[in-house]
Amino acid sequence: MISAKPITIAGAGLIGASIAWRLAQAGATVRLFDSGRVGGEASWAGAGMLAPGSEFLRQSQWTELALESLDLYPGYVEELRQESGLEIDYVGCGAIEYPGAPEDWPAMRERGESQRAYGLACEVGENELRYPRDAVVDPRQVMDALAEACRRRGVEIHEGAPLNHYDTQGAPLVIAAGAWSGRLAITENGKKVPLPETVPVKGHLLGYRLEPGTLKTILRRGHTYVLQRSNGYTLAGSNEERIGFDREINAKVVADIAERAARLCPLLEGRAHEEAWCGFRPQTKTGALALGRVEGTSVWLAYGHYRNGILMAPSTARRIAEELVAG
Repeated sequence: MISAKPITIAGAGLIGASIAWRLAQAGATVRLFDSGRVGGEASWAGAGMLAPGSEFLRQSQWTELALESLDLYPGYVEELRQESGLEIDYVGCGAIEYPGAPEDWPAMRERGESQRAYGLACEVGENELRYPRDAVVDPRQVMDALAEACRRRGVEIHEGAPLNHYDTQGAPLVIAAGAWSGRLAITENGKKVPLPETVPVKGHLLGYRLEPGTLKTILRRGHTYVLQRSNGYTLAGSNEERIGFDREINAKVVADIAERAARLCPLLEGRAHEEAWCGFRPQTKTGALALGRVEGTSVWLAYGHYRNGILMAPSTARRIAEELVAG
């Protein structure tokens, strides 16, 4: 049974807004808070690559959630389109991953074989792995649609309203504030609620303007990837820096990504990027997902998705919403 009390969600990125939408569909009264605007920094900054094959090297809690979400994505996007009336660019384009060096190939091939064994679609070629079910989505369009769908469902949206210090007073609270989640001071009737610590992992992205359809699939090699949206906008990334919430665009990092991307995708050779930006991936200090209820409290956690928050939004929202409805 849905709680008679309003359900409060801290964080209005893809994860938090998806949970709010699902709860509102189930008849809950939902309040969605964010320190900035709906969309958050990580969701707005993300590339939108739905590619579990290159992210997870072995079967785990992560792969289960990722594969479930990949299955959910087409329906999730279509339902959002219907409820919001807005278009969402979603393309099932597949992905190709290449080894960084010849000596890396045996381990890559072994990984591909093991992935096939636990249900991840992977084709092992000669010096490449192909993931035919991987896809690309525009996270900014998803966020616009989520915001509209939430409003139509009566979700109270509070922008510029962080829950830095908050007492639940026994009412349900979902923490989905990404890299900022572990910094919140949450209490329940005056008693501190322990939260897994978070570490912001800074990453840069570059945007290029190419003709639509010139890049048919996601390309990956190590930490380098290139993907294209339906309108031809092409993204290249990325890097990882654990230097706190530093928003400065590092020119040396940008030049390195541009060089790596051009080697991976010859279409980018000699082309200048149109824009460069950065975002903060939400990782817990232990590297584990923070997902589910904090035992003995009315607090649910939905953060720590690291590089795969966009991918895992549908499955995370379904699980958290179902737990709250059942609870």
